[in-house]
Amino acid sequence: MKFPSPVTVQYIADIIGATVTGNAEAKVYGINELHQVEEGDLAFVDHPKYYNTCINSAATHIIINTSEVQVPEGKTLLVTEQPFEAYLTIVNHFRPFVSSTETISSSLVKGENTVIMPNVFIGNHVTIGSNCVIYPNVTIMDYTEIGNNVVIQAGTVIGSDAFYYNTKKNRDVWYKRMQSCGNVVIEDDAEIGAGCTIDRGVTATTRIGRGTKLDNMVHIGHDTVVGKNCLFAAQVGIAGGTVIEDGVTLWGQVGVSKTLTIGANAVVLAQSGVPSSLPGGKVYFGYPAEEAGIKKRELVWIKRIPEIWEKLKSK
Repeated sequence: MKFPSPVTVQYIADIIGATVTGNAEAKVYGINELHQVEEGDLAFVDHPKYYNTCINSAATHIIINTSEVQVPEGKTLLVTEQPFEAYLTIVNHFRPFVSSTETISSSLVKGENTVIMPNVFIGNHVTIGSNCVIYPNVTIMDYTEIGNNVVIQAGTVIGSDAFYYNTKKNRDVWYKRMQSCGNVVIEDDAEIGAGCTIDRGVTATTRIGRGTKLDNMVHIGHDTVVGKNCLFAAQVGIAGGTVIEDGVTLWGQVGVSKTLTIGANAVVLAQSGVPSSLPGGKVYFGYPAEEAGIKKRELVWIKRIPEIWEKLKSK
């Protein structure tokens, strides 16, 4: 999430009650997760396992619960006892929760010839381009951006909060929701089926590329980036932080794990599971998904195991 305008490190420190190590007058441009941070951004870390990763990331400013770390030149620390709570405080300061009092927010910006059917809910600060069709009972949450010529079928939810939690098993409530302040962007000529769910980014953007088509009951996790001209059949599920490059086809009930990449023009056959990255331009099948030809030969040999076993016993 980028702030409306840059602020100083000291300004952030005053909000969260932190002590600054480094240049308190340095500019802060936003707050993001580690896999989304850019120069000038804030990130937070609250576990020694991730101290070095965070400090050596692209983040310029680090919210942390210790000062006993070596800080690279040009970076600042904001030391506070509870970095996760500090993150929540910053998000609530710059993008506070605002309840909706209208079915369709008066802040909606809508292009020409766009049709919004009955019982659609549209939250705050949403933009929808021209020549779109939004079918009944669709929910479009705050800060969503929809391009031109987009179709969203009935019952779909765009921009729900990320399934993303801060986990500490030494407290009564193990999982505390990491408040989402990102959004969803659906580019031109995309089509979203009925009953789909597309979570917004935790701090950045979940993106559906131009010309991509989603069948019914597809789930897209937070911060996932789907390329152009992809095709996803019914009941595909994609976890957060994943990159699906251009032209990928995922057939029915394919499950894709988090923070991996499926290369351009790959095809994953129905009911396959993808636990790790796949190169583009190939056809995959099974769990773990492998090249379809290899996987199918494996199945043939598995079916022959009883026959081979009987032959071995008879010797």
